[in-house]
Amino acid sequence: MRKKLISMLLCATMVATVATGCGSSPSDLTNSAGSASSQGSASSAGNASSGGGSGETVKLTVWAAENDQDYLKERVEKFKAAYPDQDFDIQIGVESESTAKDTVLTDIEAAADVYSFASDQLSDLVGAGALANIEEVGEALAMAGKTLDEVKSANAPDSIEAASVDGNLYAFPTSGANTYFLYYDPSVITEKDAKDWDSLLAAAQKAGKKVGMTLNSGWYVASFFYGAGFTTDLNSDGTTAMDWNGTSPDGIKGVDVVKSMLDITSNKAFRPIPDGQISNVFASGDLCAVVSGTWDASVAADVWGKDYGAVKLPTFKVGDKDVQMKPAYGYKFEAVNAYSKDIGWAVLFAEFMGNEESQMLHFQQADQVPTNTNALQSDEIAANAAINAAISEGDIGVIQKVGGKYWDPAQTFGELIAKGQVSAKDDAAIQKVLDNLVDGVTAPIN
Repeated sequence: MRKKLISMLLCATMVATVATGCGSSPSDLTNSAGSASSQGSASSAGNASSGGGSGETVKLTVWAAENDQDYLKERVEKFKAAYPDQDFDIQIGVESESTAKDTVLTDIEAAADVYSFASDQLSDLVGAGALANIEEVGEALAMAGKTLDEVKSANAPDSIEAASVDGNLYAFPTSGANTYFLYYDPSVITEKDAKDWDSLLAAAQKAGKKVGMTLNSGWYVASFFYGAGFTTDLNSDGTTAMDWNGTSPDGIKGVDVVKSMLDITSNKAFRPIPDGQISNVFASGDLCAVVSGTWDASVAADVWGKDYGAVKLPTFKVGDKDVQMKPAYGYKFEAVNAYSKDIGWAVLFAEFMGNEESQMLHFQQADQVPTNTNALQSDEIAANAAINAAISEGDIGVIQKVGGKYWDPAQTFGELIAKGQVSAKDDAAIQKVLDNLVDGVTAPIN
């Protein structure tokens, strides 16, 4: 109820802003909104719609990942400079996109006003009422001289679709092609070697090197099953649907996918890498190829030189079939907390973090793939091997739809495969492992 009230008041005051503030500076628009909200509205409405109005300090808390702190600080200062007549108190905190949902849902009202999160967390955040419906608060963008339709059209349609639930936008896209692909050392691995796991491992073994991949993560391990035609999906009650313990529409058995995975992990040239440790192992120099994402482009350049190789994921053998791995493919979004006391300014800052300038700067500093259509056409992006590898998977990548019960069973399953704790010759044991996985993932939400 509180969220709806704030949204309705915001819409009303921002309509007044547009009517009285055409051609005005952001400060004038703020004053107009503040005046409108003070005429018979509760004081909280003024805060929600206009950051407290003229003369009041706008207080926001914003979060970003640890390696994005310098980027965030720069963006905060740039945002402040865009509204020179407004006083701000913007506090910066550290929170990874990968763990944002878990932190926010412990206490939504105490969470940051604006924060970054990975697209696979959207459904849980929306379901918990943690995210502002941008359709209801988008009038705040008038203070930046924009409309919500203009913001949407500036980004790739698939990114807007991914940030929406039932046709309503719940976050601003900030980066796309949040996925993983194969990096390789061209002095050891040829482009032909990189096309399939058998050739890749043979070349690595010949050179006394390793091929690395994380398996104890549901994000990475899914690529084998998605490639074989298996699926995950979200049910209306928030539970996850999964069919990995059966036979896919492509006629491939889940048991046979696991056998293929075990063939790979048992190879002496394969190195399983614990989740979160790819960059460290990458930098060790032991690898000649590794599955990772654009965030490791600078490491690849340091270890293998600026001419490192980067291509889509390799194929793997299931019986006599060559199966193309299909990665989980997602986006990073900027959230507006539904309980923000300065929700109008929170909307403006979140959109600012997703505008063309911010996306290009994030690409330049951290190799994040833009969703802004103008940014995607830049020469800098066209020349970046890692970015192009990520973008090349757009036609095979799968937007991973899973609930909160997915991750722990998938991690346990991946660890079993990585450690070879089930025999490739024991179909019954493999089937039991898959059944346990599916039972855990599809369990009801308590």
